[in-house]
Amino acid sequence: MAVGSSSLWHAPAPLLLASKSSARRRVLEAAAIPVETEAADIDERAIETQSGLTDPAAVAMLLARSKALAAAAHHPARLVLGADQTLALGERRFSKPADRAAAAAQLRALGGRSHHLHSAICLASEGRVLFAHCSVATLTMRALSEDMIDTYLDMVGPDALTSVGAYQIEGAGIHLFERVEGDHFTILGLPLLPLLDHLRREGWLVA
Repeated sequence: MAVGSSSLWHAPAPLLLASKSSARRRVLEAAAIPVETEAADIDERAIETQSGLTDPAAVAMLLARSKALAAAAHHPARLVLGADQTLALGERRFSKPADRAAAAAQLRALGGRSHHLHSAICLASEGRVLFAHCSVATLTMRALSEDMIDTYLDMVGPDALTSVGAYQIEGAGIHLFERVEGDHFTILGLPLLPLLDHLRREGWLVA
């Protein structure tokens, strides 16, 4: 999206999203925010391990900050947004499943229980963090039969491997749930309203 196509946007260049997430990009584009994407070149698991952090919200914030600052270092004149999301089931934290068997195992573990999604964002420019925020949503899955798990994984195919928990609630993943508590954008991995509020206060968006 060109900068001039959004009369709301006052920055000289599009927002740079340090993520390859198509869901996050769609959220920003739907809000008429000009956006370009460039995945941050960081080793997330190494950063997480070296930090010693175990709290899901703290891990999400650390990774969002690391992505934003890494991308901003390569684009010093740009406004950069980093984002990360963690899934916690009690004391257990999930990563993206490596294959179909791992996706099925995650769904078995989550079925019939409530888990928490922690979504963090970090806005950076010129080597500085300008804004950071983390939101949480609580989701309760239905009790899932093996037939349902197999049918769902057949339906979504490789998409099951692109998200923690093996689901995208904005698509066929909604059939897995009986209750959702929290902001929709938090579930998609980008708490949009706090971000828009900050951008307006700083003059990047029309107030």
